[in-house]
Amino acid sequence: MRLVFWAGFWAFITDQASKYAVVHMLNLREVVAIDVFPPLLRFHMAWNDGINFGLLSGSPDAARWFLIAVAVAISLFILLWVKREPPGKWGMISAGLLIGGAIGNVVDRLIYGAVADFLNMSCCGIDNPFAFNLADVWIFAGAIGLVIFGGAKREA
Repeated sequence: MRLVFWAGFWAFITDQASKYAVVHMLNLREVVAIDVFPPLLRFHMAWNDGINFGLLSGSPDAARWFLIAVAVAISLFILLWVKREPPGKWGMISAGLLIGGAIGNVVDRLIYGAVADFLNMSCCGIDNPFAFNLADVWIFAGAIGLVIFGGAKREA
C-alpha cells in the first residue's frame, strides 16, 4: 500500500502545484491564454464545472457535490480493491496515480467550485478546443495502468 500512497501523493502534489502556478503565479485566470510552444502546447484557462469535455457544465450546484461524491467513492473502491487483491508494483502505482488525480480534481471543486483546466495541445493542423490538467493525465494513466497491470498478482 506504500506504493499507492506515494504515487497518489506525488500525483496530487504535481497537479495542485501546477494549478497554483498557472492560476495564481502566472495569473492565467485573467490572462486567459499563454503560448508556451505554439501550437503544440498552450496554457488556456478553462473552468470545468462538469465532467470530461465540459459534459454537464452549467448544472446546478448539486451536480458539483454529486461529482465530488462519485470521485471519492471511486477512489475508495480502488483503494479497497488493491488492498484486498494487491495487483503488483505497477498496478499499485497505477491505483495511486488514479486516486491522486481524482483527489486533485476534488480539491479544485471544493476550492474553486470547478476544476481548473489549463493545458491545451494541438498538432498537425488540428486545433484542439479542449483543455485539461495534470490530474486528468494521472487519472487516465492510472486507469490504463490498472487495465494493463490490475490483474497481475503481487509475488509472495
